[in-house]
Amino acid sequence: MTSPGSKRFPTHHGYGDVRFSRYLALYVAQAGWLVLGAYLYSIAFFPSTCTPSTLLEVYPCALRLNESGNWKEAALFVWLFSTPLLIALEVSRRMGKNKD
Repeated sequence: MTSPGSKRFPTHHGYGDVRFSRYLALYVAQAGWLVLGAYLYSIAFFPSTCTPSTLLEVYPCALRLNESGNWKEAALFVWLFSTPLLIALEVSRRMGKNKD
């Protein structure tokens, strides 16, 4: 039997207390996403006409990653352009929360 205070709002799914295991799963998933990006960056080949040397040069050169047609470059392209969107979604979700 659970204690009466174990779930604050039993009828509101997703609004209860967040347990440690959920935080752990979230941070493990985020670390895995970053490791995946680093791995793809290390194995992908940029075109010889555009080789980034700094982080600011990666995105303009990433537009040419699909020229080779390999899965590694396509996966890095998707990772590079989906990561800022995922971050923006998380920030907007956090900023849009009510203080109820």
